[in-house]
Amino acid sequence: MELLRFATAGSVDDGKSTLIGRLLYDSKAIFEDQLEAVERTSRQRGEVGTNLALLTDGLRAEREQGITIDVAYRYFATPRRKFVIADTPGHVQYTRNMVTGASTADLALVLVDARNGIVEQSRRHAFLASLLRVPHLVVCINKMDLVGYDQDVFEAIKNEFRAFAMKLDVTDLSFVPISALHGDNVVHRSANTPWYEGSSLLHHLEEVHIASDRNLIDARFPVQYVIRPRDDSLHDYRGYAGQVAGGVLKPGDEVVALPSGFTSTIESVETADGPVAEAFSPMSVTVRLKDDLDVSRGDMLCRPSNRPNVGQDVEAMICWLTDTPLRIRGRYAIKHTTREARALVSDLQYRLDVNTLHRDESADTLALNEIGRVTLRTTAPLFYDEYRRNRATGSFILVDEATNATVAGGMILAPS
Repeated sequence: MELLRFATAGSVDDGKSTLIGRLLYDSKAIFEDQLEAVERTSRQRGEVGTNLALLTDGLRAEREQGITIDVAYRYFATPRRKFVIADTPGHVQYTRNMVTGASTADLALVLVDARNGIVEQSRRHAFLASLLRVPHLVVCINKMDLVGYDQDVFEAIKNEFRAFAMKLDVTDLSFVPISALHGDNVVHRSANTPWYEGSSLLHHLEEVHIASDRNLIDARFPVQYVIRPRDDSLHDYRGYAGQVAGGVLKPGDEVVALPSGFTSTIESVETADGPVAEAFSPMSVTVRLKDDLDVSRGDMLCRPSNRPNVGQDVEAMICWLTDTPLRIRGRYAIKHTTREARALVSDLQYRLDVNTLHRDESADTLALNEIGRVTLRTTAPLFYDEYRRNRATGSFILVDEATNATVAGGMILAPS
């Protein structure tokens, strides 16, 4: 079955964890012992009924404070599709967690409290989803039961959010009026909103088309591992293992190996279950070539007539993930696809205010959770595409070599 990864975001107390709990509960994706534990905790806290938010608020600190701090991942499936949910924090001080959770998402759910309307955090999370190139955005206007399921309230919030989204790069935007507490329009259509003509949230998640979101044009295969069996009967076997980052690879296709520039033809494409006729993102495969080329980890296979950008100077938007601030002229390790090098931050062009979209060009550093545009100089050439064209070959992380801590996540921009 097809897998859909989606992230939830929104302001504090908008009901993200309750919504996920409702999805899991109504789709019968909860084990009995999990439900018993949540019911027991709800009774201990003196709550009326079962607090479904506890299904995702797993950390003790989160349960005590009633907020989401970490990114909580949950998994469930329906007969139509498998799902991975990333429940991300709403607090501004946990922006890095939102970036982490949404970086691999196919869809983002932004929750809005029907009583409060669009707030600063709603705009921030919508912008971050746009910045991370999440292809589909669903705005769930929650707590409709507290406004009497008023259509005018729904339409007013919808129009305000749509006006803001016009400033962003959002390709697919949908709106669903829900009550996560009572289950209205979450798994099943609700009789309380006869004026709503759309589908339930779960039906939308099952039907949203994500296959075309992947780049099937630019063939990209970063080599992760070279397979040379020790079995004497396979002494001529040489395979290149990795995950397809873009395009389609088939036996008989001509490919070029970067950085050497030598060309060859694909002899076979193999998986753990045997040879396949073709491979596409995000399949993990082993590629065998007809010629014995010098290819190693960090190299990339692509089409001779369709190559990625190759360079040591890249411009990127980065989100700073650690308490130690960014240093201009600072040196870090960079990990891009399967390639590793060292990088120098040669320039910070501006710091971006994610709430107002204002660019502070006088900034000389980035602190925890801040986002800015930088210029990097790497010790070895990278084989990259613009992030908006290919999320796999357009993203990277920066690592502090002294502590081995991941200090930044980056999205590469088009070369100047």
